[in-house]
Amino acid sequence: MLNAAYRRAQRLAFSSDPAARVAALTAVSALGALLIALFIGVAGPLIALAFAVALVGGALIILDTHWGFVALAGVVFVLPFASLPFSIGFKPTFLDVALGALFFVWLVKLAIGQERQFIASPLGVPISLFILMAIFSFVYGMTHSSANSFFIRRFAEILLGICLFFVAVNSVRTEDEMAWVLRWLMLAAWAGAAIAVIFYVIPEAWTVAILDRLARFDYPAGFGALRWIEDDPEGTMRAIGTAVDPNVLGGMMILASGLMAPQLFTDARLFPRWLTALMFVTAALALYLTYSRSALFGLAAAVGLIAVLKYRRLLLVGAVGALLLLFLPQTQAYVARLVAGLAGQDLATQMRFGEYKDALTLIGRYPIFGVGFTGVPDIDLYLGVSMLYLILAENMGIVGLLLFLTSMAGFFILVLRAWRRGFSARMEAMALGLAGAVLGALASGIFDHYWFNITYPHMTVLLWLFLGLGVAAVHIQQTAKREAA
Repeated sequence: MLNAAYRRAQRLAFSSDPAARVAALTAVSALGALLIALFIGVAGPLIALAFAVALVGGALIILDTHWGFVALAGVVFVLPFASLPFSIGFKPTFLDVALGALFFVWLVKLAIGQERQFIASPLGVPISLFILMAIFSFVYGMTHSSANSFFIRRFAEILLGICLFFVAVNSVRTEDEMAWVLRWLMLAAWAGAAIAVIFYVIPEAWTVAILDRLARFDYPAGFGALRWIEDDPEGTMRAIGTAVDPNVLGGMMILASGLMAPQLFTDARLFPRWLTALMFVTAALALYLTYSRSALFGLAAAVGLIAVLKYRRLLLVGAVGALLLLFLPQTQAYVARLVAGLAGQDLATQMRFGEYKDALTLIGRYPIFGVGFTGVPDIDLYLGVSMLYLILAENMGIVGLLLFLTSMAGFFILVLRAWRRGFSARMEAMALGLAGAVLGALASGIFDHYWFNITYPHMTVLLWLFLGLGVAAVHIQQTAKREAA
């Protein structure tokens, strides 16, 4: 019966009679509208919109791998912790979907020969060894502390984030492709920064109401989701946007600001200068409103590298920013917090020093391979310290830390050597922006650990995506010089 109805509808749709075709199309449109309305009524408008965006995004990713980077950028900067509103044994996150789609399409293209060459790059060996060491440490850690399915899934996201380096190097192979991907990264970062600033300036009740709407996607809701300095609701609120944690938002804005900074002064800009300036100011303001001292230090490192190497006028921008920070009445509380941190007088800094001491004790007992990711074998020890490098040594030992540092050092050697040989004006701004952003992230890692933490897999994704794009810029330059010769 259904087959007969289908055949009849098909005959009407392709009939030579215009009236019959119009009637068939009208009926199909009405049925489609009815189904959409029913879906919205049952699932709700927010879930229906998310489903529509996912459907369109999935189709685009299948057609072109580069749209996978767009989807990934949108997720990590705007909705990094959102989960799908249904379970398949576990609740997949938007990050899982974006990473899975990107890797699936890239691997299929590699298997069928559409990607003609796999580029490992000089960093391929240390990064591969780092991945293997992470897997070994994770398995080793389970000999003394078990891991649940949630923990295993988050660790898999960390591994995929590191492997994203290879996807970026092999997928972005021309200067135009690099410019296209970085434009979307900047736009996604700007959206995340704008949301953070808006959430901060509107009444707290409005921010909470919006977060409550996101609770169906497993976002924290209520006034408890808001953050204050020293966790004092009577004190100064810290910006969180949709990043949940102010320090994590600050880290995201380090990458955004570092990427945007060279675009302010290059003649080969990705966006008009006024728009670039607006994006940069928004990202810097969002970073400031987090009251994260490690993020401010990372921003200074990112902009400093870019200014010293090429864009000297950024030193003037930095000097103006420092003067405003020091002398504006509205920023004096921020300055006092910075001074207290440098002097080691505030509670947060004192707690960090305690964590550093305990972490060194753990590393001293398990120096070579660490204790893994799931727990500690001794009752008087604990995992967790507010420093990227110490948490790496805790999890993976000195071996893992050295592999990580080797990969990072190799990245800067590659980029700086390529820069000395000469980039095009547009590629130079993009490459230095990526290098500055990575340096800013590594500088902030002295005081924070979210770049390699099971709780924040999207930050690992961001770091290694920027790393991969930086190395891709080097390969693009080398290819251009070979073709020119």
